[in-house]
Amino acid sequence: MNGYERVSSTSSGKADKVEVDLESGDTLYPGLRYGENQLRWGFIRKVYGILAAQLVLTTVVSAFVVLSAPVNELLRGNSGLLLFLCLVPFILLWPLHIYHQKHPVNLIILGLFTVSLSLTVGVSCANTDGRIVLEALILTAGVVASLTGYTFWASKKGKDFSFLGPILFTSLIILILTGLIQMFFPLGSTSTAVYGGISALIFCGYIVYDTDNLIKRFTYDDYILASATLYLDILNLFISILRVLRSGDN
Repeated sequence: MNGYERVSSTSSGKADKVEVDLESGDTLYPGLRYGENQLRWGFIRKVYGILAAQLVLTTVVSAFVVLSAPVNELLRGNSGLLLFLCLVPFILLWPLHIYHQKHPVNLIILGLFTVSLSLTVGVSCANTDGRIVLEALILTAGVVASLTGYTFWASKKGKDFSFLGPILFTSLIILILTGLIQMFFPLGSTSTAVYGGISALIFCGYIVYDTDNLIKRFTYDDYILASATLYLDILNLFISILRVLRSGDN
């Protein structure tokens, strides 16, 4: 049998079996019961709603930083303040994890987390030609949409991407260590472009992996963590693409 069955009662009091085909567009992955499938779709819509709000907030804050000369000069001219803003998201990760199920504290912390990252993204965009920023936005949107659609399609077909976890984590550690080395031994434009390209591939993998977790593994109370995780994946992918395009332009 290619589907599964759910029971519905009729006016005569008899129970009729209604078969739901696993090939239908509403089924997230094989073996998922009808009730859980509906709950999962509701959870996914909630996560993407929060994620959309985060991306809109990032766009507004980044645009404000780029268009406001005093704010831009303040952030670029004060290395201590910029360093603090870079550290704030890492500091907020702990309370975000602790209070991710406590409403509305979780949303407040998530908002602060998003704004702090948006300010640093705004500084990066302000130091880049507008044409390159627009190209990076279009490429990021296209890649994210394609990978998300593919992951939902693959999950529906029964594919699992949990094996990517250890590979991506190891790659991320190497990426972070390489970034720290760059602080003391700056790379040339070609090496920077290669580093950005490898970073983009890693975060493409993370988008597939975390989307698969969203479909199958995140619990219904983890909507804040799920949205924060996907937000970081998209933001890091954008920064990586921006780095590649900027290096190529130079």
